[in-house]
Amino acid sequence: MLLFSTLLDINDTLTKDAFIKLVIEWNQGSPHANNVIPGIEWNGQRNIRYGQEGLWLDIEEYRNQNIIAVRYEKKEDDGAIWDTDYVMNFNTMKMAVRLDRSYTADALDADPKFSTPHFITLLIDRGYIKDDQQLPVQRSATVIDETNVELLTDVINGNVRYSLPVVYVSKTYYDEDPVNVSFLASRLKGVAHVMVEKGNWLNQTIRNKCDGKNEYYGAVGIYYPTRALGHRKYLYRSAVGYDSFLLERVFRAVIQYSNAQLVDTLFTWQGVNNALLRDRLISQREERLAAEEAQRAAEAAATKLLDTLDEEERRIRKQALDDARSEANTLLDSFDADMQKLQDQVAALTRENEALQAENQGLKAKLDSTDSVPVLLMGDEFEFYPGEIKDLLLSTLTEALKGIQPKSRRSDVIRDIIRNNDYQKLSVAKAEELKRILKNYDGMSAKTRSALKALGFEITEDGKHYKVSYYGDGRYQTVYAKTPSDGRSGKNNAQQTINMAF
Repeated sequence: MLLFSTLLDINDTLTKDAFIKLVIEWNQGSPHANNVIPGIEWNGQRNIRYGQEGLWLDIEEYRNQNIIAVRYEKKEDDGAIWDTDYVMNFNTMKMAVRLDRSYTADALDADPKFSTPHFITLLIDRGYIKDDQQLPVQRSATVIDETNVELLTDVINGNVRYSLPVVYVSKTYYDEDPVNVSFLASRLKGVAHVMVEKGNWLNQTIRNKCDGKNEYYGAVGIYYPTRALGHRKYLYRSAVGYDSFLLERVFRAVIQYSNAQLVDTLFTWQGVNNALLRDRLISQREERLAAEEAQRAAEAAATKLLDTLDEEERRIRKQALDDARSEANTLLDSFDADMQKLQDQVAALTRENEALQAENQGLKAKLDSTDSVPVLLMGDEFEFYPGEIKDLLLSTLTEALKGIQPKSRRSDVIRDIIRNNDYQKLSVAKAEELKRILKNYDGMSAKTRSALKALGFEITEDGKHYKVSYYGDGRYQTVYAKTPSDGRSGKNNAQQTINMAF
């Protein structure tokens, strides 16, 4: 399964030897000892393989197209195979970088945690990657201030198009970063440019220059190179854990876009190997035909000559002819051996193709194995706890049933959805727990505070009241009196909080 793919414009300073040396340096310098292939000493060869089954590095040169393709493969103990490919076209000075993981039965359930190849960092640090229009390809964010604000507003207004997407991170209302910008930029190196607002005092300036189309107060925008896609906006929420959630959403959206881009087959390892194989087969066939034709011509000439010679000379000439025929047969036998080698390569590529077909069939089978069809798509809200959103929806449907005519189509459909979605009544349980906690509320004792925090509430002091917010989200706040005078305060607080949170 393709996990990562990008296509980079490379400077002319990267030579073939420098490229190969950099790949070897990338492997030999890995901080993970089990990734390092021991004993690599490159002697200048362009077609060479290092390592052994389960851990190897293969370098192939395709001279006809001025391409060098490199594959690094590692097989894990559980049978999963990781392939990292670097394909450099020295005619166009473009490089494809791809990371692939073999399909396994749990592929759809797995959360693929991977880092973009460190090789891209080496390319950036050595200055081998060309600037993308006005922006350098880097692993840090570009800070937008009053001196370079046009870099951002030109993107927002569509006045400039970059080859890579642009991710813009605005400051929150409290002038903070909504996500870890350094971490985001590092993870998106080589696939996107990251811009971050220096301070929210820039909001009005940016707004004036792009007719209010900009993100602000913690919102994050992704501006794609393709006009048809336009851009995506992710709003910021002041809630515990939302920064990590937002970062992952942005990261995945960019990676999905990058992986979906079509690339020429000669920018893939298999495509280069197929082309090499095709050219070798054609060359082998032409050489064999020429050798067979030369052998026939030589035999015909020799036979004609033998007819004009006496017996002794005929014997000598016949021996020479037999020697030549033997040499020709040896040459043809070598062609047969090379042909068998190429046929073995065809078989290997066929097996790889069959493995990809099996992956597709496995994925399809897994999707087809269930009769369940998602009724709704997730929106921009993230879950405060596992299963929260589904539980709230099922709770709402359950409550709505009370006002729906029994034995009606609407009633049957809603009951069927509730019955088949394992309604756990999580919010109901939380509401009952909150009622118990606040039943005899007469102030914020340590025990009450601890119990409320366990339910996800954050508590801060605000004059004569306590400000209570659900998972720190500013949209869901209420207040409790520090010294309640009404005996019903606890019950009222509980009902108000339940209506707000559950």
